[in-house]
Amino acid sequence: MVRVSVEGVGKGYGSVEALRSVSLDFPPGRLTAILGPSGCGKTTLLRSIAGFVAVDGGAIRFDGADVTALPPQRRGTAMVFQSYALWPHMTVFDNVAYGLRRRGVPAPEIARRVREALALVEIGDVEATARRKPTALSGGQQQRVALARAIVVEPRVLLLDEPLSNLDAKIRQRLRVEVRRLQRRVGITTIYVTHDQEEALAIADRVVLMNRGAVVQAGTPEEVYLAPATEFVADFLGVGNRVEGRAEPGAVHVEGQRLPYDGAARGAVLVILRSSDLALAPPAARSGAGPRLTGHLEESLFLGAYYRHYVRVGEAVLMVDGPASATPGPVTITVPPDRVRVYPAA
Repeated sequence: MVRVSVEGVGKGYGSVEALRSVSLDFPPGRLTAILGPSGCGKTTLLRSIAGFVAVDGGAIRFDGADVTALPPQRRGTAMVFQSYALWPHMTVFDNVAYGLRRRGVPAPEIARRVREALALVEIGDVEATARRKPTALSGGQQQRVALARAIVVEPRVLLLDEPLSNLDAKIRQRLRVEVRRLQRRVGITTIYVTHDQEEALAIADRVVLMNRGAVVQAGTPEEVYLAPATEFVADFLGVGNRVEGRAEPGAVHVEGQRLPYDGAARGAVLVILRSSDLALAPPAARSGAGPRLTGHLEESLFLGAYYRHYVRVGEAVLMVDGPASATPGPVTITVPPDRVRVYPAA
């Protein structure tokens, strides 16, 4: 198991800084997800670790050894791409065996390792699938073949670049669990790039959030979700309501209404309230004590597992998630005190 370290790495494309002095440690044998919006630098960072992108400064180390100047084939990494990158004219067996043949591995060992890798990714009937061409497989099966091709060469580090983004929602839900199980079984240090926050939080031991070429927070999924360090993290994770407010000792005022607040910010602030943290209060409880906002329910949308309510509070419209539909009209929103996130106004 290899510890990957990135030390002050920078990369620019003309006037655009894709990476701005990025420093990170990727724990050995763990799955780290790099998450962020399009253009944040996550794929550039992954490709820099792989050796596909030459960095402008800083160092990349595997177990302390500097690999910054090494070509990709000498780093011991394997990459799984968003597009699968399978050769359509080759059988599944030949696709998976390609890297082993390039390394001069004997034919009997190739046959054994290819079948073991296909079994490990739960491809189904290994013998029958191995004889088929990639074009005869579903998207989910092709992604399993791409995973098998990566792990069959026994890489030191496994790199995945949005590997599930081309699949439909149901297959993604299934495969993300299997990617997690596979990583635990083989114990390879794994770096997984995605723009899907649910995917990152679900499968990763550690989540790294990037924005504009820099790391803004890193920690366990629970740490980054429940204790966002910046306004960007709080707003990016979950469905956030951004509301202007004013903070004073013991309270923050939102649209003329008061919520308890014991933080240090004072004066004009930005308040972020996640839709999943809020709830419509039962009618019998609306006059009770506790942090609440009153407003007018304008619309409820059924999203399958829950309803999303749109409540006008003053000039703002807040999204509130709940298990049941509600009738448009006056409502009260309960607000957990520990989920009132306040940041200095821009």
